[in-house]
Amino acid sequence: MAGYETCMGRPPLGVKTTVVRLPDGLAERIDDLIGPNRRAKFIRDIVEREVERLESERKAKSGGASPG
Repeated sequence: MAGYETCMGRPPLGVKTTVVRLPDGLAERIDDLIGPNRRAKFIRDIVEREVERLESERKAKSGGASPG
């Protein structure tokens, strides 16, 4: 999959570690799709994309006003 080049070494700066429990078999399905040692970046990218989508939805529903 494009954008998932194998990268060894130190994790990216500015990233907070968190534990995510995946259903049985999901990690293997991800690895089958994107290859070994690329799962964390794949999950970060997907989560970032979904958060941006939800924020856009919220903004559209509120007429562009920021929450708070």
